[in-house]
Formats: sequence, C-alpha cells, structure tokens
Amino acid sequence: MTTPVQETGPLLPTYPPQPVTFVKGNGTQLWDDDGKRYLDFLCGLAVTSLGHANPEVAEAVAEQARQLLHVSNLFGTRPGLEVAATLDRLIGGGGQVFFCNSGAEANEAAIKLARKWAGPDRYTVLTAEGSFHGRTLATLHATGQPAKHGPFQPLPTGFGHVPWNDLAALEAAITPDVAAVLIEPIQGEGGVRPADIEYLQGVEALCRENRLLFMVDEIQTGLARTGEWFAFQHYGVDPDVVCLAKALGNGMPIGAMWAKTEVGAAFEPGDHATTFGGQPLATAAARAVLTIMQRDDAPAAARRAGERLRAGLEELPGVASVRGAGLLLAAELVDGSGPKVAGAALEAGLVINGVTATALRFAPPLFVSDQEIDEALDILKGVLG
Repeated sequence: MTTPVQETGPLLPTYPPQPVTFVKGNGTQLWDDDGKRYLDFLCGLAVTSLGHANPEVAEAVAEQARQLLHVSNLFGTRPGLEVAATLDRLIGGGGQVFFCNSGAEANEAAIKLARKWAGPDRYTVLTAEGSFHGRTLATLHATGQPAKHGPFQPLPTGFGHVPWNDLAALEAAITPDVAAVLIEPIQGEGGVRPADIEYLQGVEALCRENRLLFMVDEIQTGLARTGEWFAFQHYGVDPDVVCLAKALGNGMPIGAMWAKTEVGAAFEPGDHATTFGGQPLATAAARAVLTIMQRDDAPAAARRAGERLRAGLEELPGVASVRGAGLLLAAELVDGSGPKVAGAALEAGLVINGVTATALRFAPPLFVSDQEIDEALDILKGVLG
C-alpha cells in the first residue's frame, strides 16, 4: 500500500502541515517567525500552565544544567525526592511516585502495575468510550476511540471500553479477568466532558466492591488546571493510582505515576524502569513549578480566571454552551466547525483548538490576566461574527 508523500521536509508526516512556526514566548504571548504576536489559550495542550519562558522555571533548569544533567536511576539525585514528596502531599498522602517522561508512559506504568497487583488471572483494564490515554500500543488500546485503533491492529489484549457516564454499563463489564478501571474525571481530548459526580463516585464504589484498582488519569486535568490540585478532588473520591504529566514540567518532558504505598508494593526492582524518568533536569523544573503553584495558589487563580472566561464565552454569538472546570473549558458552537473556527482564530492571533467537530478548547495559563481574557474574547467574537 502506498500513501501520498507530504511535504514535511526531514520530519515524518505524523502531524498535519503546520500553519505557524513559533520562535518566542513570554507568559500568555507567542511570536512567530514573522514577528506576529498571538495569545496562547491552549498552552501546548495544558502544558505551559505557568506561561511561556517562566523566569523562575528557566533559572531552575539553567542552574541544574550547570550542576548535574543526568545519572542512571541506579543512583539517587535530590530534586526527584522533593518533587515526589510534594506530589504525594498534594494528592492526599500515603503513596509513592514513579517518574517517567510523558503521560502515555505514566499510563503504561499504571497498566503494568494493575496487572502485577492483580495477579496473572486478572489483567483487563476498563476505560470509557471517548477517553484518551496515549499513543503507545497499550495506551492506544486503552483509549476509547476505535477510529484510532484500526491501522495498528492487532493491539495488545486486555482492554475493554464502556459508555461514558454509564455506571450500569461499567458494572455489566466487570468480569473475573478485570484488574482495574482507568478513568479521566474530565475527558480532555474527548471534548472536555466532565464526569457526573454520581458516576465517578459510583466507579470508585464498584472498584471497592469488586477489588479492582481505581486509577485516575489526570494528565491534562492535574495540577490546578480545573480549580483543584487534581480534578478527582472535585468529586470526593480516593483513587488508588493517579497519573499526571503535562503541567508538571511547564514544558520540560516529565510524567509521574502515583500509587498508594500498599498498591505500589506490587512492583519490585526490575519490574519497571526508564532511562530518563526522574532525571535531575526535568525534576528541577518540576520542583520550581510546584513551588510557584503552591506559593501563588494556582487552584484559586484557575477558579477565578475560569469564571471570567466562562462567563465571557457564554455571551459570545454562536456559542451554545460551555462545559469544563476552572481553566479547562470547551465552547460548544451553535453551528459550524470547531477546527475551522480555531483556524480563523489563529489567523486573528488567538491559539485555541477544535477539540471536536463542533467545539473549541481553552486552556490558557493559570495566571492569565483579566486583560488577556478580555482580549481573547474580543478576538473570538470577531471570528464568530
């Protein structure tokens, strides 16, 4: 089978043609190679939550680079221990952390842990339709979007998908081979769709009743994005495993899997590893990120700015509804194409994306100013006309 050759130069054509080349950023602002200024209300998909080129994070990375870039995980380094302790406290305590390089790797670690914890006869992980958990072979199959599966069959076995927000369907899918449920409190790539409170609490109850691991994917929602440190904290639930990445490094590649100590004890030396996970450059960035977020009360900032952004979006012509929490929001359009509107917004100087065919996603920096929110709303109002 042959496929058309895309003009992407030396890069594999794994992304669409890139309409803009960015060369500089500062806070909520980006500039392209022609000097044009943009407002970034996407943050590299909820990554640069403290804004571009945050000076404290940049200094922490530079200082660490002058001291120690990397050693094997066979030896200890300091920043990772501090970051792990902070994450454990913010999640609720009583757990331990495995560091990796991305959200997909964090979910891979969780899937492996669930299988080791449950034993050889229980290996299936249940996820929700519309979910997104990564693009490795295992996390791709965990992702509840069959359209993404087809070209890569056969995918690893041991995954089942159930309708979103349907507790009865989940209960019916629990068979003797199920080890865990992996769920997003708010589906990000699936359209910024929050779980109902009764649903997520019911998922936890079913996990307890059937002795399954209750695993929460906080890769996009974690670290203050939704107005709490983690989105599951809106729901009053107590997960066994939490996966995070994106905002943790503010652009430095780092991910983490947290597990309750009694669950994580299923892993023994040699069961799981990564060359670069938790290396000092990435964890130094994460330490600075967590320091700033705690000092400046990032959850409160996200709640306040999110209220202003939501209210403004709801008043725009062509917006039918707004969903999400904090500064992870989607505006459902009355008609028209989400991707097409996002493209027009980019032309006008606003970076967002069409998260579904009919909705726009917004994930600006957590400390975005009122003036920047109002400017973004004015740009979008002009685009929607």
